[in-house]
Amino acid sequence: MRKLTFLSVTFFSLFLLSACASVGKGMEINQETAFEQEPKEIEGSQDKEQQQTDDNIYPLTGQAMEEVSQHRVIGVMINNHTKARPQSGLSQADIVYEVLAEGQITRFLALFHSRIPDTIGPVRSARPYYFEIASAFNSVYLYHGASTAINRKIAANGIHYLDGSLYDNNGWLFQRSSERSAPHNSYLITAGLDQALTNKDYPQDHEVAPLPFSKEKPIDGTDANGVTITYSEHPEEVVTFTYDEASGRYLRSSDGEPSFDAANEERLAVDNVMIVETEHQIIDSKGRRDIDLTSGGKGYLIQKGKVKEIEWKNIDGRILPYDNEEPLSFVPGQTWVNIVPKNAAVTVND
Repeated sequence: MRKLTFLSVTFFSLFLLSACASVGKGMEINQETAFEQEPKEIEGSQDKEQQQTDDNIYPLTGQAMEEVSQHRVIGVMINNHTKARPQSGLSQADIVYEVLAEGQITRFLALFHSRIPDTIGPVRSARPYYFEIASAFNSVYLYHGASTAINRKIAANGIHYLDGSLYDNNGWLFQRSSERSAPHNSYLITAGLDQALTNKDYPQDHEVAPLPFSKEKPIDGTDANGVTITYSEHPEEVVTFTYDEASGRYLRSSDGEPSFDAANEERLAVDNVMIVETEHQIIDSKGRRDIDLTSGGKGYLIQKGKVKEIEWKNIDGRILPYDNEEPLSFVPGQTWVNIVPKNAAVTVND
């Protein structure tokens, strides 16, 4: 096991537990939605694969689709408090950004495009650095509540948004689960998205610029069979990714507990893990943060059992990996981005 170079020395053992919590799966919010776009397996010869173009590749996963789809990216703020786990919908997110909110608890911005699950949540309140990320994908930004100052910043940003506090438990766009207590129980019902966008006069279709993907080969790096991320010197938020060689994906855990999707009981597994280091500053007495997403810096890209030290850059609002000023590619599939402060620790089990 080795410590990655730009972070402080802390060693943690990687382990998996087999328990799967079932909270949230009993909610009766399973509705059909015209907004849903399920990816399908593409069968055929190599000739068919060679004929595929960017028009029939999902732009945020690099995976093939049968029909051209230009519906909106949906960016949802998802709670990661221990009382909010397991969450619903994360197994179907194209990209998840994990960033500290207040204290040492992270929160997720999950971007959905190739698949739109029936329910997503629990949905939590907005923060500026999350909607800055969502804005770069021309997404509809969904959250539940924010201060007046943050709501003004969201409006000034120009991003299309839906605030769950205005639809609280209305039964067609947001619904609270009786199985959990507030603020850990508000869920987005995606069947209501078409109507909500129409009501706000937001377009339902939008061209999505693709991320860089390559099927040719993964990164040229050193072995990374497991990665542990500890967000502070006083470990209150520990994230691990354990390489599953059979699938070629990384299995996620929180605080030693395997991460599952409450809606379908799937283990959370991703194809790309990107870790980026940047400045975090506490800006008020409640512990809210200002996080630098523009200056670039050091980071790591992890794929197919390998880790590579990278530089990250902000390109048109998107956080992307570089090596010696040359852009790097993701492997097709789902991506998890951990944005960490300088006092975090990253260790690798090779």
